[in-house]
Amino acid sequence: MQDTSRNHKFNVVFEMILYIICAVSIIYFGVTGNYGKSFQAGLIIFVLLLFRGLITWTKSELPQALRFSVLIFITITMMLANLFNMYAVIPYLDKIEHLLSGVILFFAGQFIIVKMAKRKGLGSLPSNIIIWFSLFFSVAMAGMWEIYEFTVDHLFGLKSQNGSLPDTMFDIICGTMGAVFASFYLLIKNKEKRNK
Repeated sequence: MQDTSRNHKFNVVFEMILYIICAVSIIYFGVTGNYGKSFQAGLIIFVLLLFRGLITWTKSELPQALRFSVLIFITITMMLANLFNMYAVIPYLDKIEHLLSGVILFFAGQFIIVKMAKRKGLGSLPSNIIIWFSLFFSVAMAGMWEIYEFTVDHLFGLKSQNGSLPDTMFDIICGTMGAVFASFYLLIKNKEKRNK
């Protein structure tokens, strides 16, 4: 219980630091005339608020490890990679991000379906249903992310997708592969439990 409380406090502090960095970035890039970067920092704040709002609206007690993973993913993808141009420094960073996102979204899907089953009083669902739902959820979210990037690029003149269909497809493939790896991991864990 104490560890959970400590992890919750850590996540809150970490999230506040992200807000501060984004606020400073908005001011700095605005003063230097780089309005595109200011807008990107504003988008990060919007995504953080949306994430927090969804948790509050759905009254979900998100596992602290999953919440931290989401915050780290937002930090890497939106802040370090896009806002601070780390794509130019770390090779294939974009593909690594999408691979990791597939894993994170798989476990987010698992959390969602287990939570829904408990709310409906269904008890524990068969593991194959949980795995299939989580896999499809992760793949769907990979597609939704690309739709978001496409929309933002075309509305605001950003270059998240590098204007490239192959880049978009490789991103979706990487996200799907991450979800498939997570599926096999959960399948193996379930088999180990049954054998015990």
